[in-house]
Amino acid sequence: MAEDLVLDTAIRDWVLIPLSVVMVLIGVLRYFVSKMMRSSQTPDAKIVKEGQVIIRARNLRAAANFIPLKSFRARRVYFSNEENGLLHVPKGQAPNPQAQMFSDPNMAMDMMKKNLSMIIPQTLTFAWVNFFFSGFVAAKIPFPLTQRFRSMLQNGIDLSTVDVSYVSSRSWYFLNLFGLRGLFSLILGEENATDDTQRMMQMSGFGFDPSKSLGAEKDSLDIVQHEWALPKFEQRAEAVLRKLVS
Repeated sequence: MAEDLVLDTAIRDWVLIPLSVVMVLIGVLRYFVSKMMRSSQTPDAKIVKEGQVIIRARNLRAAANFIPLKSFRARRVYFSNEENGLLHVPKGQAPNPQAQMFSDPNMAMDMMKKNLSMIIPQTLTFAWVNFFFSGFVAAKIPFPLTQRFRSMLQNGIDLSTVDVSYVSSRSWYFLNLFGLRGLFSLILGEENATDDTQRMMQMSGFGFDPSKSLGAEKDSLDIVQHEWALPKFEQRAEAVLRKLVS
């Protein structure tokens, strides 16, 4: 039988609120520190050109039915020609994003700075929480939960008699670590919000491969079925007018 606990108000004032405020301040500080450490890079002209080609090909697919068939075929050959098409990437000439990253010292240095700006504050904050607030029951969730949430909400408390809805201080730290994206979006803006989940996913990546995007766009453009819509506009307008008049 789970026991109901009466939480002291001092825990709220000296554990729950300070921990939440510190997590928010560290997130904001980490954003500005990473922004200062970020080096200004000149965009690669080849990557910018390939991105513009992809955008133009997508616009052609979206507006394919509003140009004549001859014009559409000429534009599609211009993009997807096997010899000199803009979307065609010859075999063996596709760039290796891993080799490109390790060959560029600035890219590797920026990646290391991003990782350090995430790992060091998290390590220090977790050590601070584990040293000062370990073993505290910091909050209680106002609705019942199943036993599967015990390991997530009661990290650091080895008592099976405590109800699952109680949250330990260490678990409150992890909830703040991965759940403050909405607050950072309001403070720093949607594009500048600090999201540790996305950063952890980016740590295992090795960069963007534009050749795959070019190949995918080429395949999508090749399977487009053209159906010129302009000659049918008069019939459509007549049908709409007949519905309005009748």
